[in-house]
Amino acid sequence: MIEIKRANLSHLTKLHELFEQYREFYLMQRQPEKSLEFLRKRLEKQDSVILLAFNQQDLAGFVQIYPAFTSVAMQPLWILNDLFVTQVQRQQGVARQLMTQVESLARKQGIFSIKLATQVNNAYAKKLYESLDYRLIDQFDHYSKKI
Repeated sequence: MIEIKRANLSHLTKLHELFEQYREFYLMQRQPEKSLEFLRKRLEKQDSVILLAFNQQDLAGFVQIYPAFTSVAMQPLWILNDLFVTQVQRQQGVARQLMTQVESLARKQGIFSIKLATQVNNAYAKKLYESLDYRLIDQFDHYSKKI
């Protein structure tokens, strides 16, 4: 049975290890002190929404959302930036349950849309998102510049 909870500072230690695994999944070098401080700030400032999935007492996965706005629609939106499930918990519906909880919370809060991105070759994530009615947007070219 998967239980979804909103993260708070009492979850920081467990979340931190999972966050490092997530970063390693994206081939980032471990930076334990920096990632711990990053998560601590998110939780203290409450400038992101972090939901945790527990299977029994084990932390199975997490999702992190950043609030933003759409000027065109003049409404709030969420940027779903991070979704991760541990290797041993994959293919058990954890990611789907996290996504479902995000959507439920978004509806309650009057969020206009949820935007997300995934690697082009991440077939599992794409299949999940498309099964939940997320659609690939091809009307815009998105650009990024590292500063």
